[in-house]
Amino acid sequence: MARHVKKGDTVVVTAGNDAGKVGEVLRVITSDDRVVVQGVNIRTRHLKPTQQNPQGGLLRKEMPIHISNVSPAVDGRPSRVRFEEKSDGSKVRVAVRGGKELHTLRGPRR
Repeated sequence: MARHVKKGDTVVVTAGNDAGKVGEVLRVITSDDRVVVQGVNIRTRHLKPTQQNPQGGLLRKEMPIHISNVSPAVDGRPSRVRFEEKSDGSKVRVAVRGGKELHTLRGPRR
């Protein structure tokens, strides 16, 4: 099934604690329908001191959020996505807001 966002897209978080934040998709986890967005849903992990890291410390990293809670950003605002097929058979993602083409999904159909 085609996803409305892919790695490298700039997205707006539409729901949750980080609603309204804008970031780049770092990873898409297709098995769980989740995405990792840069600067969104940051969690802190406390690290015990080890021989390699005798000081210990805090590790801050982005955690996944559900793919339904993000929308591609078009001119800084969230937009829904429509899938259209070109005359050469390639499938493209088109933003409903403004009709701008987002990215080509695959080559021509055979």
